[in-house]
Amino acid sequence: MAAEPAGGTGRAARGGRGPVAWWRGRSLRFRLTSAASLVLALALATSAFVFVEVLGQALARSVDDGVYQRARDVVALSDAGRLPNPVVSVDNTIIQVIGPDGRIVNATPGTDRLVPLIPRGELAAAARAGSFRFLDGRPYALPRTLLVRALRADHGVTVIAARSFAEVEGSLGTTAHVLLMGVPLLLALLAVASWLVIGRTLRPLTLLRRGAAAISGTARSPRLPVPEARDEVHSLATTLNAMLGRLEEADARQRALVSDAAHELRSPLASIRLQLEVALSHPGEQDWKETAADVLEDTLRLSRLAEDLLALARLDEGRPGRREPVDLAELARATAERHGLAADVSAPAAIVAGDTLDLGRVLTNLVDNAVRHAASSVVVGLRVDEHMAELTVTDDGPGIPAEHRQRVFDRFTRLDSARSRDDGGAGLGLAIVRTTVEAHGGNVHLEDASPGLRAVVRLPLAHP
Repeated sequence: MAAEPAGGTGRAARGGRGPVAWWRGRSLRFRLTSAASLVLALALATSAFVFVEVLGQALARSVDDGVYQRARDVVALSDAGRLPNPVVSVDNTIIQVIGPDGRIVNATPGTDRLVPLIPRGELAAAARAGSFRFLDGRPYALPRTLLVRALRADHGVTVIAARSFAEVEGSLGTTAHVLLMGVPLLLALLAVASWLVIGRTLRPLTLLRRGAAAISGTARSPRLPVPEARDEVHSLATTLNAMLGRLEEADARQRALVSDAAHELRSPLASIRLQLEVALSHPGEQDWKETAADVLEDTLRLSRLAEDLLALARLDEGRPGRREPVDLAELARATAERHGLAADVSAPAAIVAGDTLDLGRVLTNLVDNAVRHAASSVVVGLRVDEHMAELTVTDDGPGIPAEHRQRVFDRFTRLDSARSRDDGGAGLGLAIVRTTVEAHGGNVHLEDASPGLRAVVRLPLAHP
């Protein structure tokens, strides 16, 4: 018993939202066609109504012009004393001449000579109004609708002129019937045309949907079809294809990262496993202290690789560290002093907005890379211009050929000279530098130091 009211309430609630939910559930083609048809129906109905009204007014003015002209002629004849009795009928115009006493003194043949078309009490007002009026002629044994005019003449005479409006009403009725039949037919034709045109217009979207449904998670996915028309759908398809290209590039970088990371992890893990297997196979002959030192070295290498990968993952996710004022001058001096290097810092302070740990990692990676390849000296420098702080790390090593200076910033990229070194890194140091600097709104590049190589980092000042 209690469930029935609840169900009834639910049905009522759904019923209250029924039309809106039904409308939203229709296809875009149906909704656009329905909206266009509704607008067309309102426009056609309004146009038909206005047309009939304007046509009726124009025809009424035309009939009134004839009645007025005939009344003027009768007035002129009456004033000249040459008005025949009875008045000659012209264009089926009914004429009544009313004397000063309100009686009919002259009229066209067949016209009532006892009862004026306009009552005596209204006759003066009708003459002063200077406009026509409609009158029901049936009480006077005349056509149903009459258009009537009243004009003043000399000696207190008033001329009443009238003409049947039935022909005009018939024309208006015929026009209205034609519109009543033609407008729905025209509306139906326009609705069908709108349905076809909208369907044709939305066809590229259907092709886009099918193309998107055909895209799988493979490394190389097909592109969405681009329509020939240079319209919004063309722009959408181009933008989506560009997005797919970027996603493929990101996926390719991710796959390469996973592959390179697995390769880099395999070497120290294989070394640790081999050393431990040899030590366990010959425990009596093994120098356990040396084995522990070698395993520790490989473990530290794994730890550094894991830290670098975590740092890259954090930066790739758009989660840079805290934003706080960082003095690059103090950071450069401290890093140079910690590594026992020369510092060429001309500015007393260079405040940038960033994370101290991330920027410290940038400088440390550049210094470690320079120390690894330097022949005798490494110099940490800092310059400040109007808006930017320029941090440099210069070594006197063999340098890097110009064609490779951008490639070394890619992940897990090491030149042959670096690969041959036992203390070479995993190839993530410069990649972390570039990603961190770009996350802080700056840029980094390598240039020739003659001799050696100079790494240049430019960061925007927090307070230029």
